[in-house]
Amino acid sequence: MQKIQQDPSILSSADEALGSIVEGFKRFRREVFPEQEELFKKLATAQNPRAMFITCADSRIVPELITQSSPGDLFVTRNVGNVVPPYGQMNGGVSTAIEYAVAALGVRHIIICGHSDCGAMKAVLNPQSLESMPTVKSWLRHAEVARTVVEQNFAGCDCGQEHLALLTEENVVAQLNHLLTHPSVAARVASGQLFIHGWVYNIETSAIIAYDAASGRFLPLDGEVVPMATPRSRFDA
Repeated sequence: MQKIQQDPSILSSADEALGSIVEGFKRFRREVFPEQEELFKKLATAQNPRAMFITCADSRIVPELITQSSPGDLFVTRNVGNVVPPYGQMNGGVSTAIEYAVAALGVRHIIICGHSDCGAMKAVLNPQSLESMPTVKSWLRHAEVARTVVEQNFAGCDCGQEHLALLTEENVVAQLNHLLTHPSVAARVASGQLFIHGWVYNIETSAIIAYDAASGRFLPLDGEVVPMATPRSRFDA
């Protein structure tokens, strides 16, 4: 049997990439961990996150950095396109994480965060690009509703950055609607025990706009009033 020869340049590149990650861990253990050792001792046997953060798997999005949160503050779930499948359609990681965050951890806030220059949203606009990625194509069907909303309500929108930005916003709204189909979420939102939020983060400027359910618009998160996507509660907690 002929032995397969590896390209040394590929191996060198791979070694360099892994090496930088390993060096990062070593720095963490040597410099960062000792400064926060007491915190990690407290976290070793329990967690009490302030919020659940559902965002894209994009490597440029770091929830803890963006929100300046510490370990234990955020219960983070990441996937392609910051998608939340409607309840019952897929008993997968996102649905399981939501149920656990709400029912077991008792989080008070769930944030769905999209972002600028999202490859998933570009793929939704150009589905032909997904022919060689059938699993991704199937997953992004959960974002089709956003594409339809944009196409039917923004006829004058071009197919460039404006279109992508609108789709990114509408996808966040769509996933908020999907989130409310989950029984654990719907029950606690209705009683005012849980609050939901829809954000879009701009990588280039660091700005975040947030969906405001009362006005039906995205508004700056750092304005005088924090926009809220949560419907009005109907029952006393």
